[in-house]
Amino acid sequence: MGTLVMIAQLLLALSILIGLHELGHLLAAKLFGMRVEKYAIGFPPKIFGFKKGETEYMLGAIPLGGFVKISGMIDESLDTEDLKKEPEPYEFRAKPAWQRLIVMLGGIIVNIITGVVVFIFLMYFQGEKYLPIEEANQYGINVSEIGKELGLQRGDKVIKINGEPVQKFEDLRNPQKLLSENSSYTVLRDGQKIDIPIPPDFLNKLADKKNAPFIEPLYPFEIGNIVADSPAQKAGIQKGDKIQQINEMPIQYWQDLVDFIQNNTEKTITIQVQREGKINTLTVEMGEAKLLGVQPVFLMNYSHEEYSFAQSIPKGTKNAFGVIGLQVVAFGKMFSGDLDPRKSLSGPIGIAKLFGTEWHWGRFWYLAGMLSMVLAFMNFLPIPALDGGHVMFLTYEIISGRAPSDKFLEIAQKIGMFFLLGLMVLIIGKEIYQEIMALFN
Repeated sequence: MGTLVMIAQLLLALSILIGLHELGHLLAAKLFGMRVEKYAIGFPPKIFGFKKGETEYMLGAIPLGGFVKISGMIDESLDTEDLKKEPEPYEFRAKPAWQRLIVMLGGIIVNIITGVVVFIFLMYFQGEKYLPIEEANQYGINVSEIGKELGLQRGDKVIKINGEPVQKFEDLRNPQKLLSENSSYTVLRDGQKIDIPIPPDFLNKLADKKNAPFIEPLYPFEIGNIVADSPAQKAGIQKGDKIQQINEMPIQYWQDLVDFIQNNTEKTITIQVQREGKINTLTVEMGEAKLLGVQPVFLMNYSHEEYSFAQSIPKGTKNAFGVIGLQVVAFGKMFSGDLDPRKSLSGPIGIAKLFGTEWHWGRFWYLAGMLSMVLAFMNFLPIPALDGGHVMFLTYEIISGRAPSDKFLEIAQKIGMFFLLGLMVLIIGKEIYQEIMALFN
């Protein structure tokens, strides 16, 4: 069921964003009197469609994209038969270059507007929840193996990142800060300040999901919900209990409990819990169970800021364009060799996992807004078959006064499509391989 929820969220988000993107092209084309033959969300075979005026509106069975077919334009359909004739006044090729440029930018502009609007409304309705660094530094950090390789240690208190004071714990895992030049953490360890440089290729290691999160707060906790028929419920563990020790091993933080359970090989364990000021000793029959069956309530004070609509506009806009800024920096790191595209690029499986197995509207719209900005950026790349490729050729035409030949555009379109399809096959193939390998690990 969880997998279906992930797929449903991904398909809904892509349908909304692709539909709006193609709508941007359609509206711009119709504004300048161009004939739009087809508007499609998804690729054939057709599931549903109807015709209104000169345009057929279609829903395709392959939900990995969409398209708008404009008369007289060389696009992914590669239908060039009509280009052998003299251009009709309603055709794309008959219009001035500046009008064609606006049509090609229409989808990108709509995706940017969509992303900005989503982030503004998220900021307005949800506000901002974060863990103040002062609260996290009461206990220090927990680090994974990659964090230890970096030079961080459990219990460190991070006070600066890239030389700047930290306000929110979430900033410590902000990819924009980790991708900055000469990135570093400054930590307090045993009363001494220590600078820990972050190597340029650090995000390559983080791309392996098994290693995340590399840094997190040490969480003091009490027992929250208990899974029905679990070892914890059978042993009498109750909501609100505070675990003191297991098999005489002190348990102070949630990570202590997780580490013990993951490494436990005993079928019976003894747990001491504090309940209403008293210490109770419970015997837990683990048997073959790999989990205790409890959920934590973290005993930390998170901050929550609410914003008026006027305040949400600049904050939401900044967050939205921060996504594009991150993409620009990441692509720069790829070209410099610091970031391996094979590890950093995600396909539909990786994106679906971000949505999670439970439907949470706040998370759904956050990811939809983020994907909208990513789609805008990716479509602006100067690759034939993407909007950016058309923009590149039209910009050349406007500056030089000479339009590339139809034959050149047709060949460029084929090359671009071959490159994009090959890239998609590689990314999806990598994800399928990873999923298959995970079944055997």
